[in-house]
Amino acid sequence: MDSNQRGFKRRTAFIIVEYAVKEGVFRDIIKNIGPGGIFIGTQRAIASDQDIVLKFPLFSFEETIEVKGRIARSGSHGFAVTLDTPIETLMAKDGRFRDIVHEIDRK
Repeated sequence: MDSNQRGFKRRTAFIIVEYAVKEGVFRDIIKNIGPGGIFIGTQRAIASDQDIVLKFPLFSFEETIEVKGRIARSGSHGFAVTLDTPIETLMAKDGRFRDIVHEIDRK
């Protein structure tokens, strides 16, 4: 499978993420997420094919998770990350996505 093909489904998201890459530590918005990958929307120039560490809330604003991955591709509207280890808890047993946080719901 090439790096532009997804091994898992993704769903639309709107979650603030903090991430560390060789260019620095930044905050931007997760635009879609799946067990094996994430797309982060940004205007920043982030190089492809580098390691990344991400921290963000997923199921509760009070709890953040930390995941590691590699930037698969980068463009003018953001970049795609392939995760080192899938987020297995994102999917329910019936194959549907579990409810996740969205910044518009933050109180």
